[in-house]
Amino acid sequence: MSRDGYFARYQGVEYRASPDGPSVRLYTPELLVVAASDVELYYIRTICSWRGQPFIVVGEHGQWLRLEYTGGRAPIAEKLGLEEFDFGVYQGWASRAEVIGLQEQRI
Repeated sequence: MSRDGYFARYQGVEYRASPDGPSVRLYTPELLVVAASDVELYYIRTICSWRGQPFIVVGEHGQWLRLEYTGGRAPIAEKLGLEEFDFGVYQGWASRAEVIGLQEQRI
């Protein structure tokens, strides 16, 4: 499973989270809103390499991963057959078996 988004540690437990100014929403079975000062808030993303280039994982479906190219070179992204999702942002689907070095990066 790949993760991409905000997480918070609250009372020793990690939750998906959403910062909102002085508060943080914790996605528990019942939505919990706590003071930002009461949690350790961080962002996690999953990074990897595909066909020798750097990517982050932005989604997954079965054995397929939705990858976003982070190399910053449009000609390489185009050569890889990626679609331009937004101006200068290239994404594509790749088989999980072809992706190497999957690891979480905490920001």
